[in-house]
Amino acid sequence: MSLWEVLLLGLVQGLTEFLPVSSSGHLVIFQSILGLEEPGVTLEVLLHFGTLISVLTVFRKDFLALFYVLKDKQQGHFLILLLTGTLVTGLVGLLFKDYLELAFKSTILVGFMLLITGTLLFLLAYLPVGSRKMDQMKLKDAALIGLIQSLAIIPGISRSGSTIFGSLWRGLDRETAIRYSFMLAVPVIFGATLLETKHFFSTSFDIKLLIYYLAGALTAFISGLFAIKTFIKLLTSNKLHYFSFYCWVLGILVIITSWPGLTDLF
Repeated sequence: MSLWEVLLLGLVQGLTEFLPVSSSGHLVIFQSILGLEEPGVTLEVLLHFGTLISVLTVFRKDFLALFYVLKDKQQGHFLILLLTGTLVTGLVGLLFKDYLELAFKSTILVGFMLLITGTLLFLLAYLPVGSRKMDQMKLKDAALIGLIQSLAIIPGISRSGSTIFGSLWRGLDRETAIRYSFMLAVPVIFGATLLETKHFFSTSFDIKLLIYYLAGALTAFISGLFAIKTFIKLLTSNKLHYFSFYCWVLGILVIITSWPGLTDLF
């Protein structure tokens, strides 16, 4: 794999992991339509690690505050909410693991899922502004948001877009929705990294490529920081639904180019 391909994958990973356009969906599209080589285990681990560090950097104060759960009841409550959402997402992922693996082989499915993501983002503009803070969240809220997040395992469904939609649908204010959504992403990204890491030491790779992979991880980290800050800015200004048009257009293009015989009609 060339340096430009590694940097491109790092850029795509960082941007689409946090912007509401589905990172897994874009990975399938880039590999299928553009013919990019499938990244190896080493590169996947480093790219996920780069995005993981970016979200930890932006929300470092919130994560550090969790260490005071024994002294602060509010932080203890927040930790339980994060664990509940993570548990629900993990259980759904394990139950439907085989079906999800098949989903990554269908580019057409990605196209249809992008249409759904676009619709969710469009509806964000019409959801009433909530006022509930973190201390007003219930376990039911966390479980439902975790369930919605599990749907984003399907390529084409945006994790950040769906969890923000779920959080606002449950009446949370934007600040709380942002905080819970992005911090809930950390166990998911960490889990994906961990699953890949178990194959890391059993996989042989060219040591000369390591510099390329580190460059890709750095690209994922920097683009991830940019994506998180852009996401927050657009959501607070109620402009996140602009991404719906991107998802719709991309979804339609993917369906047209992937459906056998459909391109002959155009």
